[in-house]
Amino acid sequence: MNTHNKAPFLRRRLGRRLRALREEAGLTIEQAAPLLDKTRSALGRIEKGVTRADVHFVRSCMDLYDQFVEDLLAETREALKPQWFRSYGFDDMGYVDVETYAARVEEFPGLNLPGLLQTEAYIRALLRRSKQAAQRLANDVPVRLIRQQRLQDPENRLELAAVIDESALRREVGGPEVMRAQLRHLIEMSDLPTVTLQALPLREGAHSAMDGAFTLLSFPEPDYPELLFVEYATGALHIEDEGEVRAARLKFDQLRTEALSPADSVTLIERIITEQFGP
Repeated sequence: MNTHNKAPFLRRRLGRRLRALREEAGLTIEQAAPLLDKTRSALGRIEKGVTRADVHFVRSCMDLYDQFVEDLLAETREALKPQWFRSYGFDDMGYVDVETYAARVEEFPGLNLPGLLQTEAYIRALLRRSKQAAQRLANDVPVRLIRQQRLQDPENRLELAAVIDESALRREVGGPEVMRAQLRHLIEMSDLPTVTLQALPLREGAHSAMDGAFTLLSFPEPDYPELLFVEYATGALHIEDEGEVRAARLKFDQLRTEALSPADSVTLIERIITEQFGP
């Protein structure tokens, strides 16, 4: 999947499981579709998560494939529910939907600071630059703050490893007071057991990700593939291709070797606070 798939993550995950059941039963999609009163394309859309599957259809699949999977019906019901962030009128090319179910995020945010580590004042200053400032402030701010809670939630833990370009640490967003508080917040968050923060110093010149930001997400289910998320000016890519994800993984690992250690990164941030934004 190398284009933005608007299908919600839970529907895509459910579709993958239904396809796996069909394949384990030794049926092709052409064989299974008429037995489920579906066309080949209709069954294909369900297995890709494009079309919703209800409980009755999933029961029919388990009957046909002669496999009862205890949690599949519960997952089907969950996939039919509205996504939690929709009540905020929020749409971000599907990233938050995916992150909601991830266990670990590894991010190089390019010229930005990671959204999971931004203070509310910094977020507001950042969003005021957009043409839809009022709407984005109402929609994006609460969603981003809710997302951040998972870094400290023992029951729904999210781990974050972020490599930040020094230029993002020095770019003044919202004025000196906002930046000083933001950088101190980064230092505080780096103490969390769920957060690993490293900085790429400007003095080292070019680095492995000069071509832009990217995020790798991994999930609690060991059989669910890592996902590469790349956002661009007018859209985003959700990439599960094994070769492309592996290449991004190598790039991120290389970035971590080029970056300062977590302890030295904190020292750099402290120095920037003193030099540029005051004590």
